[in-house]
Amino acid sequence: MSHEVANLSDPGLPDHVHRLADSDPAAEKKAERAVAFLFILSALGTVLFIASYVYIPHNLFVFVPILGSTNAHQLFLGLGLTISMLCIGLGAVHWAKTLMPDNEIIAQRHEFRSPENERKEFVAAVKEGAAASGLGRRSIIKRTLGLSLGLVGISPLFLLRDLGPLPKEQLQTTSWKTGTRLVTDPGNRPIKPSDLEVGAVAQVLPQLTPGEERTLNNIGKDAVLLIRLRTEDFQLSPERLSWTHEGIIAFSKICSHMGCAVALYEQQTKHLLCPCHQSTFDVPRAAKVIFGPAARPLPQLAITVDSEGYLIASQPFTEPVGPSFWERSS
Repeated sequence: MSHEVANLSDPGLPDHVHRLADSDPAAEKKAERAVAFLFILSALGTVLFIASYVYIPHNLFVFVPILGSTNAHQLFLGLGLTISMLCIGLGAVHWAKTLMPDNEIIAQRHEFRSPENERKEFVAAVKEGAAASGLGRRSIIKRTLGLSLGLVGISPLFLLRDLGPLPKEQLQTTSWKTGTRLVTDPGNRPIKPSDLEVGAVAQVLPQLTPGEERTLNNIGKDAVLLIRLRTEDFQLSPERLSWTHEGIIAFSKICSHMGCAVALYEQQTKHLLCPCHQSTFDVPRAAKVIFGPAARPLPQLAITVDSEGYLIASQPFTEPVGPSFWERSS
């Protein structure tokens, strides 16, 4: 029986296909302009990122009435940074594929540390490759690459803007004022005591005055929960009991631990539960913390009714709502 011996010899590399830019000056110039164009696009993307970060919340809202200033801010931040980083990458790849040397090199395995003569040859090859890449003589690529890398390099500095300015009194106050009506959220409808049955819960916000705009920052501080109990269920001080109306008590919906929305109410136990970290507040005892990491009760909003019978705030919150922050010790 005869056996055929497999041919294990190296089949070699396929014939090298030369690029058009290697032999045609016009194609080389076209490729060079394409690389420069991508770097310019990258620079424009960085400018869009910076402009979006600084100006959109204030000056460009009129151009994005459908998105709103907050959504437009996020959209153009993402688009700007994406265009900036993507075009730098595309420009570098296109530069390498069309203009940099296209020589195929086979590197044999060797010891980790090369002999001295090979190390010197490597340094010389790197210098030769750098010269062959044309960065020194292709001024348009050098300048546009410097522009794109320079702008994208400084863009993170604008993120430092989030470190200031200090909030000052912004975290201390809400939109609730004496006489402000409570309106349903959603619906924006004034609410009367008769609208709530015993055990019912409603989320409300302060009614806007003409010309006033409701912002996400305000909603994050103003959201309030109304809960109706039987009057005899309350275990409150006389002052806190006077802040209720016909068994209806109002608390800030913003958890005093980390600012999550306290959205779960257990009718049987009369407990409010924060779903984020399970802080539990006892409603009959002025939202006293009975479990979880929250350090203080939910702030209570004093309520009454106006001449038309609608629920209103009888005074603003007497303490800051939301989580504790570094300017407040409690």
